[in-house]
Order: sequence, then structure tokens, then C-alpha cells
Amino acid sequence: MGRRWRDGSGRLIVPRGGDGEALGDEGEETPTAAPTTLPLEIAASYRARTKGLLGRDSVAGAMLLSPASGVHTFGMRIPIDVAYLDRRLTVLAVRTMPPGRLGLPRLRARHVLEAEAGAMAGWGVRVGVRVSVETA
Repeated sequence: MGRRWRDGSGRLIVPRGGDGEALGDEGEETPTAAPTTLPLEIAASYRARTKGLLGRDSVAGAMLLSPASGVHTFGMRIPIDVAYLDRRLTVLAVRTMPPGRLGLPRLRARHVLEAEAGAMAGWGVRVGVRVSVETA
């Protein structure tokens, strides 16, 4: 899946429960739940990936850095959630990084998803979930 995105906007789609299934209050599956759809900024050029979320006080949705296997938070004003994605957009790891940190690159990561700290847990982004991206 040799994706090549361009800088711009799109939508991030996160299936509920990781398999397209939403979990109910007691953990039972609810197959009728819709996936979570979020605004997405795509940073595919070197310049856009280098800037990333630097200098921002908040993020509306998420930012996808591609290609990327690691990030840093030097110069950031807010803590962020970072999800490392493989070439099929499956989440390999999710970390919360405070400002001023260097994240270790992930061996199989091809893309990095960034959002405000705590947001990814609420969206259901966790290890093993396969997200999808729709470009505008």
C-alpha cells in the first residue's frame, strides 16, 4: 500500500471497538455503532512534517505525518498523544508526550498520528486498531 498523500486536509475514521464494533456499557459488542470521524490535517511534505504542531495551543482533530517513524515535542506548547502506524494504518503504539521530549522511532512505523493529550483514548485509537484516511 504505497500511499502518497499531499499536504492538506481530510478525515480520520476510527472504527468503534477496533473491529468496526462498538462496545456497550458491559463490554458486549454493538454492531450498529458508527465509526468515529474526525477532521485531519495531512503533513506529507518535508516542510509541513518539520513544522507539525509546533507553536499551536490546540488541535482541531488530528494531524497525520507521512512518512514518519518518530517525533519530538521540542518547542511544543501542549502535551500530545502520538500513535505510530504501520503501512496498513494499523496502530503499533500510542504514547502521550509532554513538551520537550524526543520520541524513539518505531521500527515498523510509516506514519505518525498526533492529537491533543487524552484525545486518542476517547476516539478508540489503541494498539491493533486499523484506522482509515479520506482525503478532501
